[in-house]
Amino acid sequence: MTVVAAVAAASLTLAACGGGSGDDDGGGGEGGGNRVEVFTWWASGSEKLGLDAMVEVFNEQHPDIEFVNGAVAGGAGSAAKDLLQSRLQANDPPDTFQGHAGEELKDYIEAGQLEDVSDLYEEFGLTDVFPQDLIDLVTVDGAIYSIPSNIHRSNVVWANPTVLEEAGIDPSAPPASMDEWIDQLETVQDAGVTPLSVATTWTQVHLLETVLMSELGADAYIGLWDGSTDWEGAEVTSALETFETLMAFTNTDRDGLDWPEATQMVIDGSAAYNVMGDWAVAAFEEQEAEYVHFPVPGSQDQFGFLADSFTLPVGAPNPDGAKAWLETVGSLEGQTAFNKAKGSIPARTDADPAEFSEYQQTAIESYARDTIVPSLAHGAASPIAVLNAVSDATSKYTAGASDLATFQSELAAATAR
Repeated sequence: MTVVAAVAAASLTLAACGGGSGDDDGGGGEGGGNRVEVFTWWASGSEKLGLDAMVEVFNEQHPDIEFVNGAVAGGAGSAAKDLLQSRLQANDPPDTFQGHAGEELKDYIEAGQLEDVSDLYEEFGLTDVFPQDLIDLVTVDGAIYSIPSNIHRSNVVWANPTVLEEAGIDPSAPPASMDEWIDQLETVQDAGVTPLSVATTWTQVHLLETVLMSELGADAYIGLWDGSTDWEGAEVTSALETFETLMAFTNTDRDGLDWPEATQMVIDGSAAYNVMGDWAVAAFEEQEAEYVHFPVPGSQDQFGFLADSFTLPVGAPNPDGAKAWLETVGSLEGQTAFNKAKGSIPARTDADPAEFSEYQQTAIESYARDTIVPSLAHGAASPIAVLNAVSDATSKYTAGASDLATFQSELAAATAR
């Protein structure tokens, strides 16, 4: 397995925040450990199911430490990241927070907001069970600043087999190319069903990244992030034209939805297809809904990589509690429970594949076999500032406020930061 080092942001009030340094129960700056505020954006869907499963293991492993849920909903973490940045700047960090492994964490590292947790890798035995490629990805200048809880794949299409069959499409034969898939989208549209569901801006950026993977191929896609592929070149123009075509097949209420609602459209049969990361699998399985899945056509030999990870912020009021949470995050029991519920796969190599769903077993195989490429929408490919600028450009374009040429120019400017 070869990980390409990722060429290598508040709609819900914090639940029982407890992040202030003056909280007597937290132990303040005395190394307190009888509670831990865990800051995430896992507030709904399979993400919350995964967090709940991890908390159950944490409570078993550390019964004397109170778990404080600091989840903030909205926008694939954009609301949480905005609030987190405000808290960090105010010297009011949570005890630990979720972040995407890769370029996203560099913003916090360069700002001096994260502690080096390399010693915890040795203490918890993680150097023996995490792939070296993954360890390399989370290492910056010889130090490690987070512990991954999972590995996700971004470039997955989810489909309702009944809708496909009723439209005359064989659900057991996934389209081999983007052109073939577009033909199927037209067939579904002619049958009176929304061909492709999508939600608010971040899910549109997610769709965009998978189109870029498909149309450019792994090397040129990676080149978008290391500067070797020209954002204003003809091949990117062609990919953006494909993105424009796909967006024309999507639901008109998209900007008012988040990913669970877009995925639910496929489950309910009001849409045929949805492109989403493999956290979506839990929604299908929880509702015992039939589905088929396949890589975004044209990206079959790529694994769109992202990993959730947890940190130890500088000035955490309860560092001992944070370290206890990090121990659970890295543990076999924690990773097995979390990933079975969330739909991702463990970062550990010693987990039993038989413990996981049929889909997850295919993801484990793909992760070991295919070219690993970093996700844009989920922090592996670019820093938060770049993602914000790309998201702004995408929102303008899909809302009709800019044309394709302007969109491409704004993407090029965003990634030149």
